[in-house]
Amino acid sequence: MENITHQPTVTPLGGTQDIYYSRPAVVPLPMMERASGVHMWDEEGNEYIDASSGPMVSAVGHGNARVIDAMADQARKLDYAYSRVARNRPNLDYAERLAGLAGPGFERVCLASGGSESVDNALKFLRQYAIATGRPARRRIISLMPSYHGATIGTLAIGGNDGLAPFMEGFAVASDTVPAPSSYRIPGGHTPESHAAECARALETKIRELGPENVLAFVIEPVGGISTGAVVPPAQYFRDIREICTRHGVYLVFDEILCGAGRSGKFITAHHWPDALPDIIVKAKGLGAGYSPLGAMLAPAAMVDELAGLTGFNFSYSYNANPISCAAGLAVLDEFERLGLVERARTVGATLRAGLEAIMERSPILGDVRGLGMLLAIEMVADKETKEPLPDELMPGERLRVHGLDNGVMLYCRPTAGHWLGHWFMVAPPLTITDEECRELLRRTEAAVGAFHRELKSAGVV
Repeated sequence: MENITHQPTVTPLGGTQDIYYSRPAVVPLPMMERASGVHMWDEEGNEYIDASSGPMVSAVGHGNARVIDAMADQARKLDYAYSRVARNRPNLDYAERLAGLAGPGFERVCLASGGSESVDNALKFLRQYAIATGRPARRRIISLMPSYHGATIGTLAIGGNDGLAPFMEGFAVASDTVPAPSSYRIPGGHTPESHAAECARALETKIRELGPENVLAFVIEPVGGISTGAVVPPAQYFRDIREICTRHGVYLVFDEILCGAGRSGKFITAHHWPDALPDIIVKAKGLGAGYSPLGAMLAPAAMVDELAGLTGFNFSYSYNANPISCAAGLAVLDEFERLGLVERARTVGATLRAGLEAIMERSPILGDVRGLGMLLAIEMVADKETKEPLPDELMPGERLRVHGLDNGVMLYCRPTAGHWLGHWFMVAPPLTITDEECRELLRRTEAAVGAFHRELKSAGVV
């Protein structure tokens, strides 16, 4: 009898990061080989415009030689110095530069490797300060529903996403939430202004319900990110929440991870509302601009110095204040100044928005364009009159991404909070985008939207 030898199944080793992601939701991803400015090329030679700076990271474009050289020069001099046992000059220079841009009330800079760590730092800092100053009951966090503040356990816990409830239950303490202001899907009988005022009143109600003495902080993105699709609340909303937080002794935290670093048309997004400044600002993404992981918490000197004299804020990471990351951050700030990128975010952002609004007028499946500066979102709908969203089961964002790749444009679409507020895609290219590249981005985006519309029409969805 013939012996049959069964060969063991060989499991491929490793794999790119997306091997972990949900299989049905994964768009075939191009294997990128090189990038320059707003363009990327895959190994097959196909060229794409990076229409969303990855996830709104690549503020100064890809392949910036000045940033690369600054990092290489620093690595040759001093590659690493741990902040618990040594200081480094790039850390000192970068903190001074960043605090100078932030202005009075934000004199101290706590660096980390990215946004999630920096939000964690903000929450830990405020909690430690409350304990050290004799207010240990202040531990409750309030955030918006929906919202997103990072991917650590702590930051997921304060994100407004009902879809994560089974994951979080018994695993972490979720924050309390109040409604996020909307500018498109507004409750009946409301204007954006009256709806925002109602959302501010909900904050007042929630603080009173929890007991002001128990509430530590209210955390918001001043311009919505992937959870609301670049919603910009009215100015009065910021004045209202600032007054409410001040009156109840609740710290107001602005998460500017996505909207900050010039993308909104000001380097510090909070400066759009100078009469409603927060207590703490968190920044990341555009600070390192994709060249090095870098995030920051900006805090008042009075609080930091007082705490240092009491218990100190003694939480740290191995890579915070890394000299190479700080050198990258300094070089990125140099590029912002040299190229006038904050001003370009305002002017080119206005041009880009006008172009997207023109596309929306021509397309039967685009219902809204919103945002600030060069952080824009376009909402897709099945019916423009009723604002009926596209069916979830179609995975509209993923389908649009496929059409985007087919037309040479990389669009960022991500499901957040169960898509119960609709489906949108982000347009937030590197701030270095030229006028001609802007026109080409618009042309390719309209081609992708048109192809998706034809697919939906063929399927009888629209």
